Amino acid sequence: MSALRRYRWAVLLLAACAAPASAFVDARALVWPEQSLPGEPAEPQSAATPPTSDELAALGQRNRLELSLEEAVGMAMEHNPSLAAQRLQPLIAGTFAAVERAVFDPSVFARVETSREVAQRVSEDIQQNFDVRNDGEAARAGIRQTLPTGTELELSVEQDLSESNRSPRQASTRVGLTLTQALLNGFGVASNLVTLRQARADALASAYELRGFVTSLVADVESTYWNFLGARRRIEILENAVEVAERQSEEARLRIEAGTVARVEQAAFAAEAARRRQDLIDGRAEAARLRIRLLQLISAPERLRYERAVEPTTEVATDAAPLDAPADYAALAARRRPELNQARLDVARNELEVVATRSGLLPRLDLFVTLGQTGFARNYGGAYENLDGGDTYDLSGALEFEYPLGNRAGRALQQRAKASVRQAEASLDNLQRVIEAEVRYALVEAERAAAQIDASAATVTLQRQTLEAEQARFDVGRSTGLLVAQAQRDLLAAELDRIDAFIAYRQALIDLFVADGSLLTRRLVDAPGELPPALPWRD
Repeated sequence: MSALRRYRWAVLLLAACAAPASAFVDARALVWPEQSLPGEPAEPQSAATPPTSDELAALGQRNRLELSLEEAVGMAMEHNPSLAAQRLQPLIAGTFAAVERAVFDPSVFARVETSREVAQRVSEDIQQNFDVRNDGEAARAGIRQTLPTGTELELSVEQDLSESNRSPRQASTRVGLTLTQALLNGFGVASNLVTLRQARADALASAYELRGFVTSLVADVESTYWNFLGARRRIEILENAVEVAERQSEEARLRIEAGTVARVEQAAFAAEAARRRQDLIDGRAEAARLRIRLLQLISAPERLRYERAVEPTTEVATDAAPLDAPADYAALAARRRPELNQARLDVARNELEVVATRSGLLPRLDLFVTLGQTGFARNYGGAYENLDGGDTYDLSGALEFEYPLGNRAGRALQQRAKASVRQAEASLDNLQRVIEAEVRYALVEAERAAAQIDASAATVTLQRQTLEAEQARFDVGRSTGLLVAQAQRDLLAAELDRIDAFIAYRQALIDLFVADGSLLTRRLVDAPGELPPALPWRD
């Protein structure tokens, strides 16, 4: 009986094992997180559409883009969207200067009005009410202007016409001049042009900012171009190394079969060939990444820009050009670095704030003068003709004084402005030291990279001789496959180092020309902000 029970349990266990996995495991848990689960709506995908067959066919005819370094820089200057946006910044900053300049533009004004009054009055003689009707017309026009000296001028012409049933018709014409002059606070050109000069300084700063952006973009394009060219050269070396390693591995196999070489030597050659294939995979991936980066920077105006192959046509220079003295590069950087010129503008802007707050320490004392000439007649024409025919004039003057007791706000603003000037000057001095150090660092790196070109060439020659000697010893049985593979690896590393030396030298020159601020000038790229700012108000 117990045997029959055990048999039944065994049958149940076998049936359970034969059941589908979905009976025990939730099928939803087997779906990768990035895929939509069964019964759930799929997440919306991006609106990017794949290229059509016609587009790919058209691209096949021009898939190869032959690109020199100069062409890459030119395409980036023309098509890069970040640069297109940055180019608008000086234009935007210039509008603020135009707004501040508009404060001193003359403006015209005019006013026309008409009125009628109907009323009753009591006669003092007969003590009776009588109706009074007055009709009036008035017009006023003129021009007013604020001057940088703290003066406000207004020239106006007024005409009035009044007519009543109780008095004769009368017209008047008046020409008036009003002058308001600040005598203390707000007096002088220096204090009244502060905001305009600050706006112009901001516009200049935006030009230096644009130059810094263009310099960074050109340096990025050139660095990416040289890195891509170096990656292409490394691929060529690695492909040749893979071919050599596979050939030697095959030769070792044949020798093993012939019995002239021990079987253990095969592993070293096979491992070396596998390692070279790994390096080649990494090299191709790096070149593909740099190709995409380069195409992004030059921003070719076409939908399939990332599908194109890039063929660099600029060759790597194998000779290093002589470099100038460190002081020459430092002097160049002192005049051409956009960051330094922006810092100089910051100092000047804070100095203008000192001028403005110095005026705020003074009390406000304003002079008002009004002068007018009036002509009267029965109509407008007669009133105008009588302007210069009589002694009907008006003249008034006034002084207005105002001063806050203690003037705490004015003194605080003055202290803040002076402290800001000292802070900006300290920042400028520190930036000058930092930039000079950057120039000298870049020069040392350029000299090192130039020296490495000749040194790497000698290393390649010696490593090739070492490999030939090791191969010769292996052929006569005096060396091992491991030593030959090591010599091959050393030669490959030397050849790659030589390519890296060429690219490092070009990169070092780019960094040096960025450090001294001359990259755009050397590349004949026209951008604003080449020289230090000219600030005539500081002279």
